[in-house]
Amino acid sequence: MSSFVHRALIAATAAAVLAGSAGAQLLPGVGLPALPPVGLPTRDLPVAGPVLQTILAQPGASEAVAPTLNSVSGLPERLAEAPPATLLELRQLRLRELIRQYPRELENDGNGQPVRRGVLVVVDPDPASLQRVSQAGFGVVSDDRDAELGIRNVTLSVPRNLSTRQALKRLRSVAPGLQADFDHLYEPAGGALLPFAGALAASAGAGGGPRIGIVDGGVASHPSMAGASIEQNGFAGRPQPTGHGTAVASLIVGNQGPFQGAARGASLFVADVYGGSRAAGSASSIVRALSWLASKRPQVINISLVGPQNRLVQRAVQALRARGIGIVAAVGNDGPAAPPQYPASYPGVVAVTGVDARGRALPEAGKAAHLDFAAPGADMAAALPGQGYAKVRGTSFAAPLATARLALSGSFQRLASEARPGRGRVGRGIVCGTCRIDPRAVGAK
Repeated sequence: MSSFVHRALIAATAAAVLAGSAGAQLLPGVGLPALPPVGLPTRDLPVAGPVLQTILAQPGASEAVAPTLNSVSGLPERLAEAPPATLLELRQLRLRELIRQYPRELENDGNGQPVRRGVLVVVDPDPASLQRVSQAGFGVVSDDRDAELGIRNVTLSVPRNLSTRQALKRLRSVAPGLQADFDHLYEPAGGALLPFAGALAASAGAGGGPRIGIVDGGVASHPSMAGASIEQNGFAGRPQPTGHGTAVASLIVGNQGPFQGAARGASLFVADVYGGSRAAGSASSIVRALSWLASKRPQVINISLVGPQNRLVQRAVQALRARGIGIVAAVGNDGPAAPPQYPASYPGVVAVTGVDARGRALPEAGKAAHLDFAAPGADMAAALPGQGYAKVRGTSFAAPLATARLALSGSFQRLASEARPGRGRVGRGIVCGTCRIDPRAVGAK
């Protein structure tokens, strides 16, 4: 395998560069960021099977390993049809490349998951345990007492001579009673983040419909959301408009000619946990975002992000559910062989997968610990930052449709009564099946 995959990745990157003019058409008149280098050192690559090697040699396949931030289209259909084991390999490569690109910010948790380097998070610690870890060389970076969620979240710096992974083992040995964890990163569940040098969507009126929150990247201005009630806040720096956040928001509140969001007239609250950086989206920033959203008293919060189990995120989800706030999350797009993704797999979270125009479950959809519903997630359009529409694919874009219907129907039980049969793993069935916007109707590219 030594040099074959390495050469294939370089070839795929070159093909992507040559196809750059096609990518640029996604955002008319906007300069896109340059493609990052994708020459992965072979020592960093897991063993790749022959199917994966063939896929990586295809033009544009580098998007599946090192997203170039120039698309919101999600996994290409030719890759989505790959065997589950191959999708799992792609996931491993993608996460390794993310860590490689941001060595100062990120580290491997031992299971291939990116985590913030040099810090650990502790939930509701007792004073005696904090004193013991302080004597063991851990420092307190921040101590947040969140009245909205009823959580105390302490961020600790790790001793200089330890990796973050080693530090967590030390911490649990010194204070086994502490609820400690890594500060894991979470990814968009369909399509890459797209930093956009343009304006954020701003509130243009008071929404008279339900109150809906989203945890995502920032939402850019777009004609379809010109009259929408949108409030944004940043939890990884100032909010930055992204393609992913814009697409998700448009599917909820968009309203322009034939493009109709599933909950037009809703008040939308956007919590940006990326600030335009793929090295952001940590558990601690997501919890701060959820706290802010809780203060807005939404009926439902949409989370089209995926990541591993995390004690801090789980505690925040429990607090929101105890307050009667619904949470809808995407199951991810790394195939059924990938481990269950969170927060979709937490009890009480409405887990959503995607279906195509024929009502067939997307083959790349993840296998969550439980599955509640499916919604359109392919053969559909969503808004691009600034203007225009793009074809989108992924469970990221199914989740907001289910979110909209849950907010409008008022309860899980009423939403379940709307579900219609589908093909494959669709949980209780397909909801918002008529919410799909045909790409041809809006000239999506």
